[in-house]
Amino acid sequence: MKASYVVRRVIFLFMVIWTAASLNFILPHLTGRDPIREQLEQQIASQGRPAKDAAAMIATYNRLFGLDKPLWEQYLVYIKNVFRLDFGFSMMEYPRTVMEIIIARGKITLPFVAVGIVIAFIVGILLGALMGWSRSPAWISAIAIPPLMAASSIPQFVIALLLIFFFAFKIRLFPLGYPYPLDMTENWGDPQFLLQYAYHAVLPIMTIVIVEASGWALGMRAMMVTVEGEDYTVFAEAKGLKPSRIFLRYMLRNALLPSLTGLALRIGFVITGAAVAEAYFNYNGLGARLGAAIASFDYFVIYGIATIIVICIASATFIMDMIYPLLDPRISYRAQKG
Repeated sequence: MKASYVVRRVIFLFMVIWTAASLNFILPHLTGRDPIREQLEQQIASQGRPAKDAAAMIATYNRLFGLDKPLWEQYLVYIKNVFRLDFGFSMMEYPRTVMEIIIARGKITLPFVAVGIVIAFIVGILLGALMGWSRSPAWISAIAIPPLMAASSIPQFVIALLLIFFFAFKIRLFPLGYPYPLDMTENWGDPQFLLQYAYHAVLPIMTIVIVEASGWALGMRAMMVTVEGEDYTVFAEAKGLKPSRIFLRYMLRNALLPSLTGLALRIGFVITGAAVAEAYFNYNGLGARLGAAIASFDYFVIYGIATIIVICIASATFIMDMIYPLLDPRISYRAQKG
């Protein structure tokens, strides 16, 4: 791999982050709403105080959050802070910083969503590979395809409700919701707390696995059917190689590449897709906080969470670009001439 290619990809990575961060800054301002004025006027009205009392408070808060500066100056400060991962203070939870909120809520969301995505990817890839391989027993496809087709077409919230109804309400095998018991204090260094978190996370993880694994399996099955007809696979069979080697080295390895790219792009699901599971399982995580920030127009929390999503997806895609030659020696990054 040439150093020039790596440099171009690094520059492209920063350009993607800058472009997404710029759009992230511009779009909320196009609404014309003033979140500080709206919140303060509601608070003052609820207290029965005259509206004129809001003027001084609005000016003070605008100065505190830097909203009294020209828009171009706000933008330059914002871009500088993005690359420092400093998104300032939350308007609605002042004096908490945005990064404090992201870290605190991320501890609730990231573990169960990450585990769910990894399990779904592994199960989906292996099941799809077996379904797409002509040497597999026919009963695997006959049994697996109907439920996979159904799971891929059912919305995530329906699956979440079904799991809650059967496993939490009827059988009472798992709790109805919440990331840990309400009478327990959040302490990630306590083994007992971690066990309770894992126990409460079973149903949310099952929800993610059922939805995601079905998509991975059906996509992998289609890729395996395509790869099995390629010349290199036919040649390997003609050489008399063992079926297991053909399956692992020639078919699975090549069919896996598009799925790995999809996995990198699914990094954004860790936050945005978690909102559904959080809503139905009462998880006050990043997805729920992003929804609350949008509803209350908390500029800086929206900036922070959306930018973190972009950075994660762009970084994952960059890493996949770097390791593709290790996965497939046929890939070359030499410049094309002519």
